[in-house]
Amino acid sequence: MSRRPARADDAQPTGDAAAGPAGSTGRILTVPNLISFVRLLGVPLFLYLFLVAEADVAAVVVLAVGGMSDWVDGFVARRLRQVSRLGELLDPVADRLYILATLIALTVRDVVPWQFTVALLARDAVMTVNLAVLRRYGYQPPPVHYLGKTATFVLLAAFPVLLLAATVPGAATVAGAIGWGLALWGLGLYWLAGGLYLIQAGRLIRAARAEAG
Repeated sequence: MSRRPARADDAQPTGDAAAGPAGSTGRILTVPNLISFVRLLGVPLFLYLFLVAEADVAAVVVLAVGGMSDWVDGFVARRLRQVSRLGELLDPVADRLYILATLIALTVRDVVPWQFTVALLARDAVMTVNLAVLRRYGYQPPPVHYLGKTATFVLLAAFPVLLLAATVPGAATVAGAIGWGLALWGLGLYWLAGGLYLIQAGRLIRAARAEAG
């Protein structure tokens, strides 16, 4: 028997049975959520260190820790069985803020070309429109796809390496090659994941039209 996709107007259970996939709860005070909040605080800290104080080494450290914690909070949530709806929302928000802040900062300092920045931001613009269309048909945002998480992880790994290449002359050749390899790989995966989200959205919209008509 097929399972109908979740709609925004469907009745939602309360308490620990609240929204989200199997095992997801409505808890707020959890270890992985705390990690996500700390990740969010790292965004303005990175921008200050890199653009205002120009403490490049410290900025590299903050960016590297922020990228690593993207994997840590998910691992901790699964290991401690503390997967929550808030965590499912905070994690992609923190990812997008890190990517956006890092792109802007690295573009301002001429570490990455504007063409690369536009290519990444264009994908996010397409996804914003996609989510708006889904909401119009009454659907909630689809769950994060593993390919999207992989793309985000690769990009968050690439940025501190590119920053290292730009700020430490002795590491420029090796770090630059590794960083751009990761960045271009991440960009390709980012768009590929976006294509999968568009396909998923198309199926949901067709289902909604069929249900209405």
